[in-house]
Amino acid sequence: MPGFIASVALLAAIVIGGSAMAETAEDIETRNVAAVEASFNAWADGTGSPYDLLAEDATWTITGNSLASKTYNGREAFMSEVIRPFVGRMSVGLKPVIREMYADGDTVIVFFDAAGTARDGQPYENTYAWFLELDNGRIVRASAFFDSIAFNDLWERVAPVQTK
Repeated sequence: MPGFIASVALLAAIVIGGSAMAETAEDIETRNVAAVEASFNAWADGTGSPYDLLAEDATWTITGNSLASKTYNGREAFMSEVIRPFVGRMSVGLKPVIREMYADGDTVIVFFDAAGTARDGQPYENTYAWFLELDNGRIVRASAFFDSIAFNDLWERVAPVQTK
């Protein structure tokens, strides 16, 4: 009987210890917010961007009625059809300023302003809300909301130069 009791005690310790080591929803939210915040800080510093967190098979949906509104399947489709042409229209890249950041499970919501200067010397300013779903620190799904009038004005007014 002492062997049985010791086995049950060992099993209980493993189960309790295992659950204590399991990542909580709060841990996941904290980790995801930290990753997204760090990527925005890198963007503001000119050393990186949130796009560095995109999984290769991520989907990015631009909602609304902008000239770029649709769902992009895969990191490369989004980067080649939206981000590189956008950057190619700018002489001074966007600098984000986060207003608020929220987390719920695997989703991080970032509400932010961003401003830069287009190649024609005109300012570009917009306010964004991004809903980012992360899996193991990578963005796997995103939905973006912004002022499509400001975006469309830039998109139609300034022709992009080739960027890498």
